[in-house]
Amino acid sequence: MNTLPVLLAALCVYALGYRYYSAFIAAKALALDDRRITPAHMFADGHNYVASPRWVLFGHHFAAIAGAGPLVGPTLAAQFGFAPGFLWLLIGAVLAGCVQDFTVLVASVRHRGRSLADVARTEISPFAGLVAMIAVLFILLVTLAGLGIVVVNALSNSPWGVFTIGMTIPIAVVMGLWMFKSHTGKITVTGPSIFGVVVLIGSVVAGHWVAKSGAASALTFTPHEITILMAIYGLIASVLPVWLVLEPRDYLSTYLKLGTICVLVVGVFIVHPNIQFPNYTAYIHGGGPIIKGSLFPFLFVTIACGAISGFHSLVASGTTPKMLDKESDARFIGYGAMIAESLVGILALIAACSLHPGDYFAINTAPDVFHKLGFATVNLDMFSREVGEKLAGRTGGAVSLAIGMAQIFRGLPGMDRLMGYWYHYAIMFEALFILTTVDTGTRVARYVLQELMGKVHKPFGNNAWLPGNLITSFFVVLGWGYLIYTGNISTIWPLFGTGNQLLATIALAVTTTFLINMGKQKYAWITAVPMCFVGVTTITAGVMSIENIFWPLTSKPGMVVTGYLDSILMSIFIVGVVLVVFDAVRRWLATLRGVPAPKEAFGAPLTETGEIKMGCC
Repeated sequence: MNTLPVLLAALCVYALGYRYYSAFIAAKALALDDRRITPAHMFADGHNYVASPRWVLFGHHFAAIAGAGPLVGPTLAAQFGFAPGFLWLLIGAVLAGCVQDFTVLVASVRHRGRSLADVARTEISPFAGLVAMIAVLFILLVTLAGLGIVVVNALSNSPWGVFTIGMTIPIAVVMGLWMFKSHTGKITVTGPSIFGVVVLIGSVVAGHWVAKSGAASALTFTPHEITILMAIYGLIASVLPVWLVLEPRDYLSTYLKLGTICVLVVGVFIVHPNIQFPNYTAYIHGGGPIIKGSLFPFLFVTIACGAISGFHSLVASGTTPKMLDKESDARFIGYGAMIAESLVGILALIAACSLHPGDYFAINTAPDVFHKLGFATVNLDMFSREVGEKLAGRTGGAVSLAIGMAQIFRGLPGMDRLMGYWYHYAIMFEALFILTTVDTGTRVARYVLQELMGKVHKPFGNNAWLPGNLITSFFVVLGWGYLIYTGNISTIWPLFGTGNQLLATIALAVTTTFLINMGKQKYAWITAVPMCFVGVTTITAGVMSIENIFWPLTSKPGMVVTGYLDSILMSIFIVGVVLVVFDAVRRWLATLRGVPAPKEAFGAPLTETGEIKMGCC
């Protein structure tokens, strides 16, 4: 199958969805109005509430939401064939994922930049808010573990990758100081951007020489060591001001991400690699070597972020609403950034499916498992020689995706001898995607934990209280770090994918309530329909995961604790989601019967003169 018509079809669907569907939602359902003052201006503090240019904030938001999911999820889902993943990435993003991100962002902005759980408390009930807060915290820890383990698998025993990724931190600090502190009252973008891109590309090239030098041994780490280093980074990055590391690093990585996506699109048009996978494989009914389940419902929880991601709702109600300059920017940032992420998922699927199935399965399964599949490798030995690393048995999706991307890049004019550079560039591309989500996600989890602990000890609820920031960040990092340290991709990814989609169900339930309370009940189908579909498929996957994946581990030596822990976490996720959805439905029925909506349920209304009525949020 040729990839050109496939990619053109995807781009057309994205363009139509943004031009018409997002405009319809913005004007009719959400009634965006730039006369409303956003939290970034209302509570400007130079630390968390910082009004930012739309492109800078788009960069931060896209970098924060675009983690491992749109890269690894479609790559792993290639097990089922090309067609199922392609269709869900398109349909799911335009009708569900983009809608969730957009509506949650607006709801949070109208609620003074509050978290999803706090919006649920106001819109639905205090009970729903408390349950959502607990569920969000547990799901977020698992999500960060699912994202982080991909970095661990990609960077372990790879000094080139460690050097390049490590260089992004000092680059971001220099950019942050230059952008936000070099000119009082003015944000400088052009100079820092050029500096960051040039030095970052130089780091990729220099990484080759570092890997060949005596410094290579000092930069070669085991998976456990990578986990510890990543935890230390997450702890530090989550308590520093957003302008110092988080925002400039996300902005920098967005240049890399969007630039790479553009090059991949051009590469597909020039190289037009053939899809080596069939539209559907024999594993759609189950029994696959990577995903232990059938196409329904496991396709949806495996692809996860590329189509719809609950984690996005935490970013859209975490750091981003605190930096939104005006309401109309929410459409470009909320809906638009999710389109970009879905395109990443399409490109990842194309790159993975351009490999021969034998090479793909040899990389993504253990050698003993691969030998039982009946496949033969085609180009794997050649790839291993060219990139200078052993590729067989490098499970997790990151390595096979990097090989698929490098294979496309090398087909560009003059690039045929640069396979090794392109491979390590792709690894850096993937790791940057993930790490920018890890630091943002850790900060968001810290916000949630602070809100929860603030109900017990009030100072914890103050985001400016440094001891509280450090304590809560430590426990968040300890949680996701432990899951990575003791788990593997086969146990963490199903937990991550299912928990992530269940969180999306909560987010859509909250935004449906938001619309109904606002008097926009005739538009509530926009969020209610995807909520029902995502909820049904994901709860089904959760129950089947407990039955077929997690609980059987309790009888295996060395996996007993993991089996019980994963089963308990999945049960908490499912119960939490069911409780929130039932309480949301109760609130809908009450509002539709004429019961007044909560006083602060949908933000400050506007008077006929365009002024904001005070007393509401």
